[in-house]
Amino acid sequence: MNQEMNGVDADQVQRVAQEINGQEKIDYVFKVVVIGDSAVGKTQILSRFTKNEFCFDSKSTIGVEFQTRTVTIKGKLIKAQIWDTAGQERYRAVTSAYYRGALGAMLVYDITKRQTFDHVARWVEELRAHADNSIVIMLVGNKADLGEQRDVPTEDAVEFAEDQGLFFSETSAFSGENVDTAFFSVLEKIYGVVSKKALECGNGNKSNGVALKGAKIDVISGSELEISEMKKLSACSC
Repeated sequence: MNQEMNGVDADQVQRVAQEINGQEKIDYVFKVVVIGDSAVGKTQILSRFTKNEFCFDSKSTIGVEFQTRTVTIKGKLIKAQIWDTAGQERYRAVTSAYYRGALGAMLVYDITKRQTFDHVARWVEELRAHADNSIVIMLVGNKADLGEQRDVPTEDAVEFAEDQGLFFSETSAFSGENVDTAFFSVLEKIYGVVSKKALECGNGNKSNGVALKGAKIDVISGSELEISEMKKLSACSC
């Protein structure tokens, strides 16, 4: 049951460790969480970004799942460590713990379901209560391919994003429209925050994985960060 709730087990930790040992040196590991109500397409957006796939028979996420994609931003090799969190209320107490250490968040709603947008403010409140105050937040209106069924005007989302200081994009996990653009935008903005804080703290010449804590920046190796987070997940009980 614990393994099912966590979405990650000891075998996955081992596989990640093996992948890390056989790959190029990672300059940074950026933890990003994907949050929002159930059935808004969070898992599909993540699958489109990490594997360029769309699954027609996707099931609801149980607890938290984990995927990665390595990209190059401004000449640095960055591993995006992305956590897909369940939207169901019964898992909220479990998933809130995983906001810790996140440098970015994709807050997803369904443009065809007004209720999912109405809940966005609560998600922002929860995110800011548990995440670092430097976190980069992108508000994402998913299912843009279903424009004829739209129930959330783009103007409403833009106004909310501006009021809350969020970035905004509309995407379609089905067609892939704007998915990469949204993720890369978040990762680039995280890189800007990290680079600025590294310089402020005198760590500008260090290019490893990072974890932000207020005005302080902790520099650790990318592999250490990833394996550490995976072990925490596999050990967590519900």
